[in-house]
Amino acid sequence: MPQRVWAIVTIGLGITMAVMDSAIANVALPTIARDLHTDAALSIWIVNGYQLAITISLLPLAALGDIAGYRRIYLAGLALFTVASLACSFSFSLTTLALARVVQGFGAAGIMSVNTALVRFIYPQRLLGRGIGINALVVATSAAVGPTVASLILAFGNWPWLFAVNVPIGLAALWIGSRCLPHTPRARHSFDFASGVLSAVTVGLLIASIDAFGHGETFILFGAELCIAGALAVILVRHERAVKFPLMPVDLLRIPMFSLSVGTSICSFAAQMLAFVSLPFLMQRGYSWTPVETGLLITPWPIATGIAAPIAGRLADRYPAGLLGGIGLATFAAGLLSLALLTAHPDDFDVAWRMALCGLGFGLFQSPNNRALINSAPRERSGGASGMLGTARLLGQTIGAALTALIFARAPGTGTTLCLYVAASFAIAAAVVSTLRLREGRRPVGLP
Repeated sequence: MPQRVWAIVTIGLGITMAVMDSAIANVALPTIARDLHTDAALSIWIVNGYQLAITISLLPLAALGDIAGYRRIYLAGLALFTVASLACSFSFSLTTLALARVVQGFGAAGIMSVNTALVRFIYPQRLLGRGIGINALVVATSAAVGPTVASLILAFGNWPWLFAVNVPIGLAALWIGSRCLPHTPRARHSFDFASGVLSAVTVGLLIASIDAFGHGETFILFGAELCIAGALAVILVRHERAVKFPLMPVDLLRIPMFSLSVGTSICSFAAQMLAFVSLPFLMQRGYSWTPVETGLLITPWPIATGIAAPIAGRLADRYPAGLLGGIGLATFAAGLLSLALLTAHPDDFDVAWRMALCGLGFGLFQSPNNRALINSAPRERSGGASGMLGTARLLGQTIGAALTALIFARAPGTGTTLCLYVAASFAIAAAVVSTLRLREGRRPVGLP
């Protein structure tokens, strides 16, 4: 039991830093853009570079974890993340900060790619659901609490401290993890470099094409990049069908419950990132609130998420994920729409209850959705399912950040409000996809 507790503490610390750093910079983006003398659209690369690095490397690192051992990949990712955080804190230009964030993203991918697989070896089978629930709660809370933590840090220091605080936490997690994380069995097959490179290029080109269009590329060039990404995706799927150990879990995507849960996750996290990136600009530039006030006004979101998530976890044992997810995502969409319709001079309460509504809806959705996704996969493919769980979330977040850059560049005057309308549209789409799972029945296939 003591070793299990310390092992899950290590996992929690790593996930908290990796997930929080995708949100913690959002509150400081206007300040960073001003200090580094760049515009809002270009400053999005501080978020995009991090998200893109994680997204393109998550599945390859998860596959490498099967071969090299989950413990090694996790600790290596944690070490790289810690060193890159130090580099971020000493960055002196947008270019150096963006490059350091990319390296930090690769380290975060090492942490995220194998954390759920490690949980299977930390907890006995009868307690596996508890471990997955802790993971989901940490991810949801970390993503939502990022703006609040950022506001507290900015109240006492400047933006480099947002990254410097990771260094002592990372060193502590490394020390604990090297002593408590379990050694896991290793697969005997070799790493499929062709699949790894092909998946990274496909996902990277897809996201880069959306972002480049937002920064002024012509529609023809954008369309060409998108077509190339689609063609590479077809080649990747055909290649994966022919190999014995697919890096991309195309076999799992044939399971309706699994694929619908993945689609729900992508749409919902795209909506979340659209809101998280655009809200600081709306609140600081539209309503003249300070970064500290912005973070505090966003605080009801993580509080509501923290309250709703454990309740949703218990409800998921009695009610289908399609129903809970549909209700939660509809509530989330209502909260986003209410934020987009804020009056010209809102008071603190006007903002607070809308933030709480968003957090309540998102907290009600995530735990049941993750449980449905993992449980719909056969026991022997739970590693691939956990990798796809993280990939779906990160792909949605990266698409959301890229779309924010596109909207900011194309509609600089009304971009922040338009982002919230687009986010609400994604949440509504996710609610529709979630309810489609009701026809699959209440009993998932795979893990009990």
